[in-house]
This record gives sequence, structure tokens and C-alpha cells, in this order.
Amino acid sequence: MRTWARLSIVAAVVVAGACERRAAGCSGDYCGTLVMAAVGEPPTLLPTSTEEVVARDIAEQLFLKLADVGMSTNTIGDEDFQPLLAERWEWDGPLTLVFHLDPRARWHDGMPVTAADVAFTFVAYTDSSVASPFRSAVRRLASVTQRDSLTAVFRFRERYPEMFYDAVYHMRILPKHLLLSVERSQWRTAPFGRAPVGNGPYRFVSWRAAQAVELAADSTFFLGRPRIARLIWRFTPDMQVAISQLIADQADVREQLATPENIARARAAQQLALHPYPGNTYGYLGFNLTANGDSGSPHPIFGDREVRRALTMAVDRARLLRSVFGDFAKVPPGPMSTLLWIWDPEIRQLPYDTVQAARSLSARGWRDRDGDGVRDRDGQPLAFRVLIPSTSQIRRQYARLLQEQYRLVGVRVEIDEVEPSVVGERVSGGRYDAVILARVNDPTPSSGVPQSWTVGGRSNYSRYRNLAFDRLVDRATSASTREQAQPAWRAAMELINADAPGVFLFALDNVAAIHSRVDDVRIRPDSWAALLRTWRIPSDRLIDRDRVGR
Repeated sequence: MRTWARLSIVAAVVVAGACERRAAGCSGDYCGTLVMAAVGEPPTLLPTSTEEVVARDIAEQLFLKLADVGMSTNTIGDEDFQPLLAERWEWDGPLTLVFHLDPRARWHDGMPVTAADVAFTFVAYTDSSVASPFRSAVRRLASVTQRDSLTAVFRFRERYPEMFYDAVYHMRILPKHLLLSVERSQWRTAPFGRAPVGNGPYRFVSWRAAQAVELAADSTFFLGRPRIARLIWRFTPDMQVAISQLIADQADVREQLATPENIARARAAQQLALHPYPGNTYGYLGFNLTANGDSGSPHPIFGDREVRRALTMAVDRARLLRSVFGDFAKVPPGPMSTLLWIWDPEIRQLPYDTVQAARSLSARGWRDRDGDGVRDRDGQPLAFRVLIPSTSQIRRQYARLLQEQYRLVGVRVEIDEVEPSVVGERVSGGRYDAVILARVNDPTPSSGVPQSWTVGGRSNYSRYRNLAFDRLVDRATSASTREQAQPAWRAAMELINADAPGVFLFALDNVAAIHSRVDDVRIRPDSWAALLRTWRIPSDRLIDRDRVGR
């Protein structure tokens, strides 16, 4: 059934591709169509309201920041940042940062981008009714105000090395004139998120539900017309369908191949070129430390620190990683990807030790009293359910391997495969036991770690709470230099490893597959799509889907 379904999808893609070729035009050197094979469909394209990966990649083209990190991904100071909406900036004292907007910047409806938009955006990102997942990332900003139509003033609560980064990295400037009248509590489902008006290098064209999002190059873009005329994100149900489209030359880009099998298939396709780049993703089995659906009570299993530690020691993470990724991933020393500068294999972690795991479970009262192979206590089996998205082959593999490893120590695991949107709803609402998540790191630990693991973090889905950990993170993020921050980061990572709110499973080494007709490919490690507007397709390499309107 799955094989026939996938064949039907690929066939539909061919028909859709033929329709797309008749859709729009291009001219001269500014031509070509780039099709991205995306796994899953985002819920919205409004940047404040989702941290879903495909939505972020599309938003890179639609909504600009004031400035962005460079290829170095250095987040200290402002020297390596590249101007975008802001043509320049200066510091007005130790806690005040002044941005001067580029007067050429326009919204795609023709209205100018103003400092009022910037101030409006800050209020939206910090508004509890919007409930942005990035709210904690701008927690150190006290205010953003408008000095005049092209001057925005940022005031901070304290002085620290990554002030500039916090001011610009997560806030994509939004159009006040189009969103002011929309009730903020309704932003997640607002029509604007399905047909956005941006200020970036590409304009929104269409969103065909469950099929694709199409963007067209803005020929009047103030920083220079994008070289590729049209971008299409085509939604696929899982990685295997995405890879099949790529191999069949029905798609041009898959930014992450992940497994050795996928890499081998892409390498064998003559039209594809492989592009390795540093990984920014880590995956983990997250335990819900509060009761399923009741955040006011501890989880009957995971609320016990010693049980979480035992469940972590029961997992042979190195063996699981080799089974799924071969040599294209690493076991992380905490909640981090290889992109982060705090990566250190010497960070202390709980060992793989099934004997100690079994002993700890028995000591906490979990024993197999009825001989059915599953431990129990007070008549309740040591059993839990693992939530995974149905679109992820990797997480499906991990869930089944974990299921077997836990069976060996007397723990029963059942797997719930659901749509990605359902995963998001259940995880954010605390209605789950355990979940396998993949997190995309920001280029600094000072942003992603607090957001995902501290008490106030909007993405702290495990409901992990340790004030000593929070204090260490605060000390690390306030340090003047990386050398001063390193001991605090190491202590924080060793503490969270000891508390075991999750089992940190893998950190990817990325390999992208991109059609060989594409030139000037540059991939920034923290966001592969950030520089798409600089890629180009030479006129002597155009293929059928590039010749739209010619």
C-alpha cells in the first residue's frame, strides 16, 4: 500500500511539474526554477508563530531581519553581521542600540518599511497572547521605540556580549499596516500566514494545500534582484518520497540527506552534486516530567530523577547511531549540535550500563513481579508511549530500536505515529509521555539552550525545572568572553545530563544534494536557505522546468 501511495505521489508530482512549467516567466540571467523537496507542510508562514523548519526556510525569503550573521556565524559583538533592512547602526551608550533603516526597503505591496514596523514587531514577539516560541530569545530587550520613520532605538536591560545578536537574529520585521487589525491571539491561524506580504527577496505567489508553496523573485528588491526566478517548496509525506523526487529529477534540493543510504542514492544520481556542511540539528528522546495532560502533577514514571537516569543508562546510543546514520552523525554530549562552540566530547554523561540501570529501577520499586517480562510497581506496569511524526523515517527507526533496548530491561514502550501538526499540538500542550524531537540550533547556545531547557523557555517541552541549571546558563550567557563562559556551559551541560530530562541521541553531520546546474551555492551552517537569493542557474544549463515563459 505504501509503495503504491508513493508511486501515486511521484506521478502526481510529474503532472504538477508540467502545470508549473506553464505558470510564470523569467528573463535574461534572472531565470530558473528551484524545487525543494520538503518533508511535511508548515502550519503557517507567519514568523512569530512557528519554529517549524520548512516555515523558517520559506520565511528566509519573505521576511528580512535588520541584520544577519555572516558565514563565520560569530555572534559576539556586531563586526561579522551583514546589513539587511538596516543600512547602518551605532551604539548610543552601553545599553542603547540605534538602527537606521535603508530607505529603499519596501513591503511587497509597495509600502515603505519603517521604524514603526520594527517597534510593532518587537511588541508582537514579546506579547503573551501571540505566544511566540521566540519570546524568551528577546527577554533581555527592555524596549524598541521609533525615533523617526527610519530610526529604531533598542534598549537593553543589561550589558552582555551577544546584545546585537539578540536584537536581530530572531525578529523578522512584520508589516504593521497589515497585521495591526488582526487579533494577536488569532495570529497562528490568521489568513495572513497562508498568504503573507513580506519585504524580502521573494514574493509570495501561492500555497496549494498539501502540495506546494511558490515564491517569485522580487525584481525590485532593494538589495539586488535574486538570480533564480522562482522557488517552490513541494511537500512530501516522508523522507523517502522526497529522496525519490530528487533522484527522479522532479526536485532540485534536499538540504539534509541524513542517512548513508540516502547519501549513496543521491551520489549515484548524475544530475546531483553533494554539499557537506556543519550540522545544526540534534535529536533526543524527551521525557515529559509532568503528568500526561496535567502540568501541575509529576509524571508517574518520569517525575522520578533516578528512573530517568536508569532509562538513559539503558540506551546504547552509539549502537543506535551507527544503525541509523553510520558515520554521518555523532552522539551529542548534551542538548547541542556540532555547530555550537561549546561542543566538547569530554563533558560528563551517564554511561551505557544496563546492569546499573536494572539495579536502579529495582531500587525504585520497579520489579517484574508477575513474570510477564515487564516491571511493575503497585500494580502498574513500567510502560510508556513514545510520540513521533509519521513523516520521519529516522525517528521511526529510533523509536523501534529504543523499544527493543527498553524491552531488554523490562520496560514496555508503545509507539504513536501521528501527523507532525498533531505532534506539535500534543507536545506543546503536555499531552504525551515521551517524544522523539529534532531541534535546529541557533548559532549560539545562549539562545537555543534557554529556549528549550530553562524554566521560562517557550520550547521547554519536557517541563524540565532546575534552578541551579538556569543560574549556570545565566552565568554563561552573561560572561564577557567565550573563555569565561566555557566553565559555566560545561557545568550546565553536566548538570542536565545528570538530571536526564531526555536521552540525547544524535547530532547530524549535514550533507545536502543540489542539482548540478546550480552555481554559486553557499550554505550558511545555521540556516541553509539564508543565502538562496545569491544562487544562480547559468543560461547554458537551463532545463525544461527553468524555461518558463521563455
